[in-house]
Amino acid sequence: MWKKPQGESPIQYGGDYVLDPTWDFDAAPKRREYTWTIEDHDFNPDGVYRPMMLVNRQFPGPLIECNEGDTIVVHVENKAVNATSIHWHGLYQNGTNHMDGTIGITQCPIAPSSSFTYEFKVDGQSGTYWYHSHQGVQTSDGLLGPFVIHSRDERRLQGVKYSTDHVVMLQDHYHDTSSSLLMDYLKPDQENAEPVPDGALINGRAVRNCDDLPDRRCDNSTTIPTIMNLPKNASHRLRIINVGAFAEFQVQIDEQEFAVTEVDGTDVNPAYYHRLNINPAQRYSIVISPDSKSTSSVWLRARMIKHCFAEPNPHMQEEVRGIINFGSNPAGALPSSKNWDEQIELECRDLNTTELHPVVPLAAPPADTLIYLRSNFEIGAWRLSRGFFNTSSFRPSMSSPSLHRVIDGYSHGNESFTNATGSAPFGINSQGFSVATELVYQTTDVKVLDILVDNFDDGNHPLHLHGYKFFVLAQGHGYFNYSNYESLNVLNPLRRDTASVEAFGWTLLRVVLDNPGMWAFHCHVSWHAEAGLLMQFLVDADTVGSWKMPQANVDLCERPGIERGGSPKDEIWYGHFKD
Repeated sequence: MWKKPQGESPIQYGGDYVLDPTWDFDAAPKRREYTWTIEDHDFNPDGVYRPMMLVNRQFPGPLIECNEGDTIVVHVENKAVNATSIHWHGLYQNGTNHMDGTIGITQCPIAPSSSFTYEFKVDGQSGTYWYHSHQGVQTSDGLLGPFVIHSRDERRLQGVKYSTDHVVMLQDHYHDTSSSLLMDYLKPDQENAEPVPDGALINGRAVRNCDDLPDRRCDNSTTIPTIMNLPKNASHRLRIINVGAFAEFQVQIDEQEFAVTEVDGTDVNPAYYHRLNINPAQRYSIVISPDSKSTSSVWLRARMIKHCFAEPNPHMQEEVRGIINFGSNPAGALPSSKNWDEQIELECRDLNTTELHPVVPLAAPPADTLIYLRSNFEIGAWRLSRGFFNTSSFRPSMSSPSLHRVIDGYSHGNESFTNATGSAPFGINSQGFSVATELVYQTTDVKVLDILVDNFDDGNHPLHLHGYKFFVLAQGHGYFNYSNYESLNVLNPLRRDTASVEAFGWTLLRVVLDNPGMWAFHCHVSWHAEAGLLMQFLVDADTVGSWKMPQANVDLCERPGIERGGSPKDEIWYGHFKD
């Protein structure tokens, strides 16, 4: 039996993330303003205390709930030791590319003892999104939260009616800080051995047995599992977000089949499952409909697929559970619900989404061209293992983001940007950027691009494109058979912003590049992105070059301390030994 902790923690849980049942979907567009203070705190989400980086003394961070057409204003004051930023994951930022929050690409970090205001209009999209830091791996330190956009047609587009609406965030959890883990991961002789989580959280909660962790400062008297009280004989929407750094989760609700109705902000016709596989940064809405015969209390199980981890962690607890009560459970009895009989997934790869078709049909237009990307990890000088797209491994410039350089280059007539692709309307810009550390694909107008990613690595890579949703045309193991190009589903393929390429597999994506800006395309395993598995798309360069960078963004780059909390430079290991 779970008992409510006596006394209040100085850190507040983010809450149960129940969306407003009286929400006005038809309200006129409004300005929604927030003030966030980012600070360092010691906190014990699962019982183990560790340093964390939190918004407004809250973990996870506050929910942003808005309507399509609203303007979001977030005043950020950074009182933490390290620099930071906020990226609004999945938001188009059409016309506000400089608000995307991507360090080294669209902005400089917000230095310690500094402030910055994000302001942008939410337009042309709705559904389930989230926000997180884009400095180092600070999401693992607590800097994250949900972002839900309602549309006037939301209830109609959801193929299953529901009475309540909830956010459920899943997260792999580490008992050490991201900075210490990152330093160890990126040092020589690691061969891409990603840090293995110690456990997992549901909406920032779990309960560990402190006796199993004698070397940790642990107190589980103030921790409880996530508990959801849902009425019987009604349907309930759960917006599931994987906000973790590494692990793919397999999720189930005992004895309850569910309908998948949304994928990364795209409403889909309901398809029914017992289990859901969700990779880092992905979102799925599911609707459950318990009837009068349903067990009164069931387990919500989220299991990390540990077969994809490079090394064992003897302290890892691979499954985290929440409790769903259908009706009340005043005695607090633990569920006795039964697990599903189906085999547990052992491979890290996307959910088979071939059954998921967008409610609003949209055909993928013919591609103008195809680019080929090889993703892999290579061990180079000083035995450093780094991630590559083709021959490029990304290294950000904290003080000179690429968007700033493009705008400045155009203002000075620098042909390294203004004529980088010559007479061709698109191509790799190898003049304004060093391909070894910044692979930039540049266009001068709207283009439809096929991106074929071949994965030569033994790890799964959930690939996220900022500023867009792409069409997922096909995924598979081995090599793509070009003879199948003409038989691809282009009538109404799934549209999303994060899709995985499995180990030694391939993914074929199609994107209409019509949103001007400098946009990151990267693996959302945070450790891989920090190891260099990131490239950029400079879309409609002439339009971008006509922009003027706001002075507030320029001022960020002049502040001392902007590199604090970023990835260590490769050079710190040079000279320690000879190859």
